[in-house]
Amino acid sequence: MGTIIAVAGKGGTGKTTVAALLIRYCRDAGMVPVLAVDADPDANLPEALGIAATTSISTVGDVCEAFAHSKETLPQGMPKEAFFELSLHQALVETENIDLLVMGRPEGAGCYCYINNVLRKYLDVLPNSYCATVIDNEAGLEHLSRRTTRNTDNLLIVSDYSLNGLRAAVRIRQLANELRLDIGCVGLVVNKVTGTISDTFLHEVKKTGVPLCGVIPFDPLLQEQDVHGTPVIALPHNTPSYGAVCKIARKLLGDRNV
Repeated sequence: MGTIIAVAGKGGTGKTTVAALLIRYCRDAGMVPVLAVDADPDANLPEALGIAATTSISTVGDVCEAFAHSKETLPQGMPKEAFFELSLHQALVETENIDLLVMGRPEGAGCYCYINNVLRKYLDVLPNSYCATVIDNEAGLEHLSRRTTRNTDNLLIVSDYSLNGLRAAVRIRQLANELRLDIGCVGLVVNKVTGTISDTFLHEVKKTGVPLCGVIPFDPLLQEQDVHGTPVIALPHNTPSYGAVCKIARKLLGDRNV
């Protein structure tokens, strides 16, 4: 079974960028195939990976909605669980080294207990086929709170260089503890740092009780690429932001030649 890394953080901290660059590190390090899971309803990870522009993407939420309203029209002789799992697999976008699963969320009313149970089983097994799985969560950890992914080796909480960002990081850590999620290690990543982090800020980081896993400098090239619609994953190899993510990834996954 490969390594599972979940990335969380409040909006605007660069959480999806960090997730995309972690996925790139895994690809560059030969940890392929990589499973990328977009569990944020905003669903920005496909664009960050350059997959959305070339592929028609169905979300797991779309599949759940369709299944909930078509259980009476299943193929004759096929168990409904087998048909649902087949539909889920069709939502998986497969590329050369990176496969993408976009979670989305069901929009309609009604009971999804059976659907969630099958989905949980499917997502428990799916990462076994990958060297690494990176999950881009929303700040509220809704995907993890559903327990559709119950085992996570690392939870990275992304904060920007602000006290508000740190407070949000603490709330995410508290939520993970309250849910009693099976997480191996929890670490803090401070993103978009201009210059050197002050001693005062580092003191506040220590007060959170969340170990500092790494610091990522502010990278104007990321803004430039966003303006031109260039995927995050296409960031030049020698940029400081990707170099910083590589250092973080080495702490989590071991030193690799990237």
